[in-house]
Amino acid sequence: MHIRATFILVIIACTGQTLAGDDDPSSIAPAFSASELSQPPTDGWLTNGGDLFNRRFSPLTEINHDNVSNLQPVWRTHLKGSGIGPQFSGEAQPIVFGNVMYVITGANDVFALSVDSGEILWTYEAILDPAIDTICCGWTSRGVGLGDGKVFVGQLDGKLVALDQRSGEVVWSVQSERWQDGLTITSAPLYYDGLIITGFAGAEYGVRGLVKAYNSADGSLEWTFYTIPAPGEPGGESWPNTNDAWKNGGATVWQTPAVDAELGLLYFATGNPGPDFNGSVRPGDNLYSSSIVAIEAKTGKYRWHFQQVHHDLWDLDSANPVVLFDIQLDGKKRKALVQVGKNGWAYILDRTNGRPLIGISEQPVMQEPRQATSSTQPVPVGDPVVPQGIDIAPEGFALLNGGKQYTPYWKERVVNRLAGTNWPPSAYDSEKQLLFVCSSDRVYFYSTDGDEYEPIAAGDEYYGGSFGSTPLPVTGVLTAMDMKTNRVVWSQRWPDRCYSGVAVTAGDLLFVGRNDGRFMALDSNTGMKLWEFQTDAGVNAPPSVFEYSGKQHVAVMSAGNLFAGSQRGDSIWLFALAEPDTEKKTRLLREALLGEADIDPRVFATGRSVYIRACAFCHGSNGDGAHNGIALSQSGLRVPAAIKKTISDGRNQMPAFSELLDSEEIDAVARYVLTLQSDLR
Repeated sequence: MHIRATFILVIIACTGQTLAGDDDPSSIAPAFSASELSQPPTDGWLTNGGDLFNRRFSPLTEINHDNVSNLQPVWRTHLKGSGIGPQFSGEAQPIVFGNVMYVITGANDVFALSVDSGEILWTYEAILDPAIDTICCGWTSRGVGLGDGKVFVGQLDGKLVALDQRSGEVVWSVQSERWQDGLTITSAPLYYDGLIITGFAGAEYGVRGLVKAYNSADGSLEWTFYTIPAPGEPGGESWPNTNDAWKNGGATVWQTPAVDAELGLLYFATGNPGPDFNGSVRPGDNLYSSSIVAIEAKTGKYRWHFQQVHHDLWDLDSANPVVLFDIQLDGKKRKALVQVGKNGWAYILDRTNGRPLIGISEQPVMQEPRQATSSTQPVPVGDPVVPQGIDIAPEGFALLNGGKQYTPYWKERVVNRLAGTNWPPSAYDSEKQLLFVCSSDRVYFYSTDGDEYEPIAAGDEYYGGSFGSTPLPVTGVLTAMDMKTNRVVWSQRWPDRCYSGVAVTAGDLLFVGRNDGRFMALDSNTGMKLWEFQTDAGVNAPPSVFEYSGKQHVAVMSAGNLFAGSQRGDSIWLFALAEPDTEKKTRLLREALLGEADIDPRVFATGRSVYIRACAFCHGSNGDGAHNGIALSQSGLRVPAAIKKTISDGRNQMPAFSELLDSEEIDAVARYVLTLQSDLR
């Protein structure tokens, strides 16, 4: 058996902790009702998107604009080194129910953690076959599902597994699809009304995309929906009738679907058609690739679709999750949805029928007959989240068609702007009616291999051409969009990719991570940074916000990401506001360490300021370690003179600061470092 669960029995007498293995029925997730899962989360975080609408919105306000500067770590837990290797990415959103947090690593190992202490209660080890080679863009998982006393895991080897919530033992396991055939699971399974619903990745490996629903009790298959219609099915006419290109048509599903329980509809976005860069072998619109699709949640029956990119040649697929929301437009309450594509446009639709709520018009685009290009593309009214054209050619490339979006290509390399969202999910503020989008701006080149259709076996690489980076730097763009107008409210450009999912709260806060390991809180009204904390690895996963024991908390994974090129790690962090007596504790700590009854608070303030500016990047904002710097909080430092000498002269990989800081600054930061000791906090 390639599955193992290990257990650590922990008793925390001082907190009265109840563990996942306890007989207390309140610690076991019930068969959640649709109404429960449709509400914004408060005392837990029950689904990957926070609720069935995928809004990632918390109505909690204890942590807010005025006090977020007092946010501090409660604990940090290392996940036994799982997912630290170079091929792994940490993108999972923690699930929280009761006093237990559930999280999955890029290696598909699942951990149950005590919310009280961060202790690992049980571990499920997936033990994936190292021979798996049909994974695009890094080994990852974006989360687990929860319901009916089980934790649901979608694996890169195509298995769907149900774990006992209390113990981590396998309840059932099904080989849903085979990785050898190109199909893997990267999204978090969705628990809904006794079903476990999952999509599959693999459009780069000659697959036919699909979504499946299983019975949550025993893993029996309930329905299958194929995202590429067969001949004779609705949409089948959008594929050629002269070959079998539809059998390898792609349109895979990267993210967890959304559900409107009242309508009984399930919504998801689809990936690129196959082959990605050769449209000559697949003339037609190629439904339902690069589309938003609605199906019946209980049966998988097709209801409607909206294609965002016809006959996609540019890898402008829809990797970001669909978000549902209700909104007042023209004096009427409308059931809406939005999905922001890799082309940088937000598509706002009526989720009852798939028709645009904000105008979308078919615009003529440049043609390349050899690529069987579509004559038009749907362009929304409003603002894109990133620029759409190229005004200056990158070195070594010539511009075609004035660098406009949807410029086609053949065998000669042509540059286009590949700028918009990818997997990191967006968040919607239900009160402000704003959508917060993390995207990247990059210029890529494209070319195709030729015009011959050759049948392939599922599981074989299936690109039909190539694309790649140009000398222009990749930057990140974080944007707030008004969903009533589809206009930008504020936007900011980062010097590196914006590659972290976001969560927004009613406390006017937007939580987002950075590739350099920082975790930040921004003013959701303006984008102004209000707080940041330096973790030990790239923060490329969306955070979860919840209330526990009457106190608001924020949890996030810092594990890095292959695609973002960020530092790998294996940490889960939990944050909450500092206790009211923190200032008093700090004063007493300074006195105990330094033997001084009264220390000038200006010295302490200077030390902290210098530390954050010069030391936190390597050692972490709270001294817990980051970017190869040692964890000062665990160092047992007690001698100010020795610390001052190290700061002044340097040691091992640490540079000397004697030329950068004056003696007063060195003295002040040495004193501050003493206060970081974890055993004295």
